Amino acid sequence: MLKMFDKSSEAILFFDGEGRALAANPAAEKILDRDVLRALLDGKEGALCRACAGYVDESGQVTCENCYFHHPERSDFTSFQLYLNTKGQGLVPYASSFHTVDAENDIRVFMLRDMTRQQRMQEKAYQNKMMKHIIDAQENERRRISRELHDGVAQELMSAVVDLRVLKYMTGDADVLAKVKETEASLSRLLEDIRNLSVELRPAALDDLGLDAAFRSHFKRLEEMFGLLVDYTSDLPVKRYENEIETVVYRVCQEAILNAIKYADVDTVSVTLKGEGSRLLLTVRDSGTGFTPGDQPQGTGLGLYGMKERAELVGGTLEVEAAPGAGTTIRLSVPALPRREAR
Repeated sequence: MLKMFDKSSEAILFFDGEGRALAANPAAEKILDRDVLRALLDGKEGALCRACAGYVDESGQVTCENCYFHHPERSDFTSFQLYLNTKGQGLVPYASSFHTVDAENDIRVFMLRDMTRQQRMQEKAYQNKMMKHIIDAQENERRRISRELHDGVAQELMSAVVDLRVLKYMTGDADVLAKVKETEASLSRLLEDIRNLSVELRPAALDDLGLDAAFRSHFKRLEEMFGLLVDYTSDLPVKRYENEIETVVYRVCQEAILNAIKYADVDTVSVTLKGEGSRLLLTVRDSGTGFTPGDQPQGTGLGLYGMKERAELVGGTLEVEAAPGAGTTIRLSVPALPRREAR
């Protein structure tokens, strides 16, 4: 028992019924400030309070109210979370327990287990959950606005363009005809801009037809708008995947090609999409200027960060291979989750 006390990675302290420390193991000595530890072992009242920053119960974090030392008769302190100001580590959360081990002599044991790693994992899991909700909300809003632009604004503009074309045959006035043609051209450009914006926000092909169709449509638009040729090959075992997976793959590819257009100084990009086992693999490769990973990126650097974050949120991975003058290759691997048909 003494060996366990000395070797335990958990901090262990024994107290008497008056709240005075009787003994502390090496793990406890390691985390407690020297003055606090000396005051504890000297039996000074409230010694532990110097390091304590409160405990957590079902109502939230509290400080001295209903403290276990002040209310030893309570039985609900057998397990709780405690915050201590520790030596060299600052404020640390602990999973704690405080209970009687020798009722006859009124001896209590106080045990502390560092929960920093677990708390960080919980915080990360919560952040990921919230980020997924935010991304889902963004995509839903993009989808709604895209549909509104396509089915509402674009249709109204198209109707106006048709009316102008009819109007040209209703007058012979040269000045009026010139103005009508000028207005028609302006509205046609605006209509094309709105259609492009609608597709950029959320391509209807992605929701209606799937990744392969959305990619082919997107690459055709890139060639028309920027003169960029995308050498695209695909080998998908199924036609449709879960919405979240399709969105991640599409957005990562979209961002990777946009970076190539902005920074790589190339007129050709290679894109490969295939299913391999239980994973869906996307590779975007260019032979452009490249960069040194880890160096200060051109632009904000948020593009690469966003791609990695999207991949991680669905249990995927993103690898970036690049070198100055040797181009850039981006590899995305995500779970290949086929879409479940609605019943």
